[in-house]
Order: sequence, then structure tokens, then C-alpha cells
Amino acid sequence: MADDEDVRRLALALPHVVEIDSDGFDFRVAGKGFVWSYPERRPGRPRVIRTDIAVLYVGDEAEKQALLLGEPERFFTTPAYDGMPLVMLWLEKVDLDRLEELVTDAWRMRAPDTLVGELGIAAESPGPGPG
Repeated sequence: MADDEDVRRLALALPHVVEIDSDGFDFRVAGKGFVWSYPERRPGRPRVIRTDIAVLYVGDEAEKQALLLGEPERFFTTPAYDGMPLVMLWLEKVDLDRLEELVTDAWRMRAPDTLVGELGIAAESPGPGPG
């Protein structure tokens, strides 16, 4: 089970991520959003920022549909996001490994190629040797 602090920790661990001041969480790379808290809108009511739901950039409609159809217990969408490569994720229904994969993939799709290369180098570099 994950929460908004897990999203924050995972997003900020990625290169060149900026957190935008908001009532929830909102992370960007190179000025492009890749994960943020869901701004729920209901008719006749003020917008509510839901930190228990993450909005993730998924790249394209095919990936969006694959997630929605393959894992409907975790992912959903609303008419406001029709035609947009975004899905909503119930954080309490995902483990940390899967969340890390989703946040990293969203970052990778929004980051410039030069930054994506930095992530690969950081992942491949050996840790400190025995000491």
C-alpha cells in the first residue's frame, strides 16, 4: 500500500524533478507534469485535491487503455481526461515496487532524452565498494 509521501519520495529521487507548490503533490521535469494529485471536480461543489489518488502521464491512448482494462481495481479515468494520456491511480491499491515503476515510466516519457540518459547511467553505476 502506497501513499502521497511515497509518491513524493520516488518522484524527487529522479533527476531534475521540481515539485510545484500545491495543496497536494505536483511533480515536473523540464516543465512538464508527470505525476500529481487528482483535482476532483463534482458539479456544484468546490474542487478537492485528492492526495490518495495520483494522476500519471502514460504516453498514449494505447497504454492508457491497457492500464484501465488490465488493472481496473487500481486505475480509472473521468470524462475530463478523455483523449488525454493520463490515468488516475488509487495509491492504497498499489505496492511500492509498482508505484516506483509507474512514476519512473511517467518521468521517462516526459523528460528530455538527455535526462533519460542520466537516469540510465545512475541506475548502472556501481555503489560504493567494500570498505
